[in-house]
Amino acid sequence: MEPGNSGVSLALIVFLCFFCLDFGAAVDTITASRSIRDPESIISRGNAFKLGFFSPGNSSNRYVGIWYNVASEDVIWVANRNKPINGASGVITISDDGSLVVLNEQREVLWSSNVSNSVANASAQLLDSGNLVLYDNNNGSIWESFDEPTNTFMRRMKLTTNVRTGENVMLTSWKSPSDPSIGSFSARLNLLNIPQVFTWNNNIPFWRSGQWNGREFIGITNINSAYLGGFELVEDNKNGTASLSFEFAIDPMIHFVLDSEGRLEQKNRVDGKEEWQIRRMYPQNECDIYRRCGSFGRCDVMKKPICSCLRGFEPKNTEEWNGGNWTNGCVRRASLQCDSVNKTGDAGKEDGFLKFGMMKLPDFAERTTAIEDRCKELCLSNCSCIAYAYDAGIGCMSWRDNLTDVEQFYSKGTNFYIRVANSELAADKKDMKVVIIVPVVVGAVLISVSAFFLRRWMAKRKAMKEKSSLLRREDRGRNISDENKSKDKLQDLPLFDFEKLATATKDFHLMNKLGEGGFGPVYKGILEDGQEIAVKRLSKASGQGIEEFMNEVMVISKLQHRNLVRLLGCCIDGEEKMLIYEFMPNKSLDAFLFG
Repeated sequence: MEPGNSGVSLALIVFLCFFCLDFGAAVDTITASRSIRDPESIISRGNAFKLGFFSPGNSSNRYVGIWYNVASEDVIWVANRNKPINGASGVITISDDGSLVVLNEQREVLWSSNVSNSVANASAQLLDSGNLVLYDNNNGSIWESFDEPTNTFMRRMKLTTNVRTGENVMLTSWKSPSDPSIGSFSARLNLLNIPQVFTWNNNIPFWRSGQWNGREFIGITNINSAYLGGFELVEDNKNGTASLSFEFAIDPMIHFVLDSEGRLEQKNRVDGKEEWQIRRMYPQNECDIYRRCGSFGRCDVMKKPICSCLRGFEPKNTEEWNGGNWTNGCVRRASLQCDSVNKTGDAGKEDGFLKFGMMKLPDFAERTTAIEDRCKELCLSNCSCIAYAYDAGIGCMSWRDNLTDVEQFYSKGTNFYIRVANSELAADKKDMKVVIIVPVVVGAVLISVSAFFLRRWMAKRKAMKEKSSLLRREDRGRNISDENKSKDKLQDLPLFDFEKLATATKDFHLMNKLGEGGFGPVYKGILEDGQEIAVKRLSKASGQGIEEFMNEVMVISKLQHRNLVRLLGCCIDGEEKMLIYEFMPNKSLDAFLFG
């Protein structure tokens, strides 16, 4: 090779190496010089997620989205959700000001990351967390898709709220499975007094998680212990902000989706399969719907109807309530002593508290610093306090307005104490007596009735047993009598003992079996004196009774001929009936005639 050509070849090889390295590094990255056109895509470095163009459901519109890079795809983020692309002509690129943009065929901007300051050198990278990050290559990240989620809450993503500015990072549902544009439902963190997660139908509360106690939301009962501690809620009281995130080590692919019907679904991968499974769903039943039974109403999914007034309260509108319209809730039956003192100055008996166990605590709780032992006293001394509860992670909680969104749980839950008039306490004690006495009386009656019928049944059974025993004795007597009568008929024919025949045939061994006819098998036997015999053991299924058998034996015994096998005797022992013949060493006549 000539020196000149060698130099050109070396330069070409170096150029190709740099090109390959640059191309390899860019499989998860978009730059100003490297756009993505439909149907192209980029994949995160660990092959966990893909960014590209897709059409949801039965729609022909095209959207830019991020989804799991597995056979069973699940879209976790959509860029141009409110402005779809018509046809496969979309482009994802970096604009002149450094923003990440989605363009249509006419180069119109359908979506933009809208960076606040112009950036000369920017790139967007898809990470293995599913987060799309826009970088100022000189100063670090300037925008993240996790800060603008759509309907999916991912691990390490943060739902944030700022009570001062009103700004929220929240989930918003799709309109339908075929339309990712913003739907009616949203999910966000609420910082009023004690943090909670709410889902909203437009501006109306739809479901709430219950209060955060530092480890879990106490209004959710079906969380596996393995997931406790996976959520983290960080509050910044100085700035009035809070953020919620999660990280489950047992399953890094868990995510939450707010669907188009307002359900917040926890999705997991099925072991060994490339498909998703909905493990939990909120709301999970009718009682989880916010304020289902109105103020001072309690919802219990195990009862029909599901709504009832809390003890000490009655329906505000009985007709509506009985008709299944519970929105107006309940009102007190008896005024509190505090109210009477304030209005008339007449002091009556002191109010008290009714305990409700395993409850989803109402909304609008206020947190105090009182210890558990002081919680009741503190509420009782304040006429505006109508209920209290205590949780080790939250502390003492109290309520002073309508008790809203109360639900009866059957696992977990919190003890809840409602303030009522003294007369309600007395009525509750009477009710408790009734609750105790009625089951005791009913139980005693049931036991007495059961004992009566048991004795009758036992007496009847004893009588039946005695009757059955008598019948058996009579049958045995008849059998013995019949057998004795039959034996009397055979005074001249020897009767063989069963034990001796069993010994002679070696317990009727198959080696001694000569053959089998329609009435049973025939065995060869040798008696104690050396005489060879043939024993025909009649089958128990032959249907012959003792009387028929004996008549047949008598007939055969009287038929003596030189061409007939001589009958030596018979044996009758219970159900066993046998005929004993002389043994024919030269086989029977039929063998000579037909053999």
